[in-house]
Amino acid sequence: MEQFYLKEKVAIVTGSGQGIGKAIALTFAKAGAQLIIADLNVETAKKTADLVHAIGNEAIVVQVDVRNEKQVDRMVNQALAKFGHIDILMNNAGFGHMTVRLLEMTEDAWDNWVVLNLKSTFLCCKAVGKVMVSQKKGNIINMSSMAALGPYPMGSNYSAAKAGIKNLTETLAVELGPKNVRVNALAPGVIETDLTAALYRQRPQLKEHRLANIPLGRLGKPEDVANLALFLASDASSYISGQTIAVNGAMSTFVQPELIRELSEL
Repeated sequence: MEQFYLKEKVAIVTGSGQGIGKAIALTFAKAGAQLIIADLNVETAKKTADLVHAIGNEAIVVQVDVRNEKQVDRMVNQALAKFGHIDILMNNAGFGHMTVRLLEMTEDAWDNWVVLNLKSTFLCCKAVGKVMVSQKKGNIINMSSMAALGPYPMGSNYSAAKAGIKNLTETLAVELGPKNVRVNALAPGVIETDLTAALYRQRPQLKEHRLANIPLGRLGKPEDVANLALFLASDASSYISGQTIAVNGAMSTFVQPELIRELSEL
């Protein structure tokens, strides 16, 4: 089972102050990794770092807006100053959900989610990728979404950005593969977090509709995504690169009949 361990590995996990990112950081720590807890919110990042320390591993907190190239470069420099190398980059930061049809979408709404999800992934891959190429080894895991794999009505800005991440993953896997750098992506389905809980409070029937579309009969947990991230981060997946792997309970689509009726009434 040692191939699943991350002992002596250094991992950056963006957006790891809460939700899926927090679960990934803690799972990596339990497998032996040292962590850079990178988040815009310092307070939540510190809480995650404290949990990593309780496990017995080192962790530093870096406040970073991953939409800003200078801040991303600073994050990388802080990681190198502390640990001397970077083995794993987990691009988790990002967010989005169904809000409005494309025809009613503002330019700002489009730009904001493309920048938050796709540009941030590009900036982190670029900065950390340079380090990994110089090391001649490394492992990048991007956060795509099931929304990238099919229609995502009322969320085209989010799904387009996540589809861009899927293709970016495939392209980088080819560009960086000769330097012994693997690149893969996760595509979660409906995962229950504090953020999605807030969404379901606003649209209480949405959770019920989505559950009806999931053959396994439950929403995913952050740990379900974290366990796959651990596999991709470890040597157990040493011949896997350029892949986007779904974690969705066999859910095949976001297009429920109820949503079609809702769209027809707009």
